[in-house]
Amino acid sequence: MTLTSFGPANRIKRSAETHPLTWRLRDDGEAVWLDEYQAKNGYAAARKAFADMAQDDIVQTVKDAGLKGRGGAGFPTGVKWGLMPKDESINIRYLLCNADEMEPNTWKDRMLMEQLPHLLIEGMLISARALKTYRGYIFLRGEYTTAAKHLNRAVEEAKAAGLLGKNILGSGFDFELLVHTGAGRYICGEETALINSLEGRRANPRSKPPFPAAVGVWGKPTCVNNVETLCNVPAIIADGVDWYKSLAREGSEDMGTKLMGFSGKVKNPGLWELPFGVTGRELFEDYAGGMRDGYKLKCWQPGGAGTGFLLPEHLDAQMYAGGIAKVGTRMGTGLAMAVDDSVNMVALLRNMEEFFSRESCGFCTPCRDGLPWSVKLLMALEHGEGQPGDIETLLGLVGFLGPGKTFCAHAPGAVEPLGSAIKYFRHEFEAGIAPTSAVVPPLARPIVVGA
Repeated sequence: MTLTSFGPANRIKRSAETHPLTWRLRDDGEAVWLDEYQAKNGYAAARKAFADMAQDDIVQTVKDAGLKGRGGAGFPTGVKWGLMPKDESINIRYLLCNADEMEPNTWKDRMLMEQLPHLLIEGMLISARALKTYRGYIFLRGEYTTAAKHLNRAVEEAKAAGLLGKNILGSGFDFELLVHTGAGRYICGEETALINSLEGRRANPRSKPPFPAAVGVWGKPTCVNNVETLCNVPAIIADGVDWYKSLAREGSEDMGTKLMGFSGKVKNPGLWELPFGVTGRELFEDYAGGMRDGYKLKCWQPGGAGTGFLLPEHLDAQMYAGGIAKVGTRMGTGLAMAVDDSVNMVALLRNMEEFFSRESCGFCTPCRDGLPWSVKLLMALEHGEGQPGDIETLLGLVGFLGPGKTFCAHAPGAVEPLGSAIKYFRHEFEAGIAPTSAVVPPLARPIVVGA
């Protein structure tokens, strides 16, 4: 897998003016350590934020820039920051970086942490200053061992340079940053489940309200942001709101750039920093190079396994939240997957739903029981043992597990690809119904997950 932000055939050159996240990357893929990072204007934004900006001004600048969360939900970052309490007597607050990148087909945060660890640290330092948080945690996916090693080294470098710890840059502001590796649960991508796990509890989502900004880690005000979100902060502070907004394509309601990618049987699978508003066709044809010889694009997902499938004719949609919503699904993480014409959609969905079923925290009934039920039905259809009514039952589960029906967003994300697959490829599901079999009530069939 190519982790790069170069354009077609590497002809597009990265620069600080057009690629705020990736212009510092080395061509050899090695990490950018402190000396090189500072030589490339690293920590200049932090120095500006500490010397020239009031804390509330930092929050307002991020809000005015229109930065939104890059983890998939897309909530406005400045608004989220503004929810933190203003009461100066609350002197214990936390900043958490959600680096639990377990969404299938998504690897964007890994690249930033492995190759530009100081960019994340600078983003967290500025954010901590704005939010008056005295301690930060990077909650890292446990399998990202290289990222953990690089982040820990970068933290030590920043401490030695006086950029973390006590009296940072002579400001009187203290900020301690710790790297915490998780035990490997997809549900930890949900911010309150992440908080529970960090506290040593079972990784179940919490009831909201209260929201983490009021009652978070150990009952204290807490802000949780994604890796890519925090990595946007230094450029916004350094170069301003108008410049940041100008990066997006005309028609996009989302501002700045986004790490986007394509996986699957494409000629050039990879990761690129692109302006919001590029079309899916540009991403697929100009950057990913289209399908490999001998394969045809059947459908694609725009942003991870929890987004709905789209058809080739949807490639002209603009890649931003509203643009993808117009064709019936979500932008998600912005890393797309191409499904080729050799793939059976029932088998693909069975594989996906097995993953989502296994990763359910089990707290609420629709998710705990509904996802294994979908796996059971898909497994029967995959083996030609489906019963009349199974497809209708699956569609019923899509409705029962939809937005607002479960405790958190895990189940709605899990069934969105299922609903879209049946919508566009129902004939493949119908082919799995045994023509002469007796009708067996779905609930009478044993649930077997992972068999």
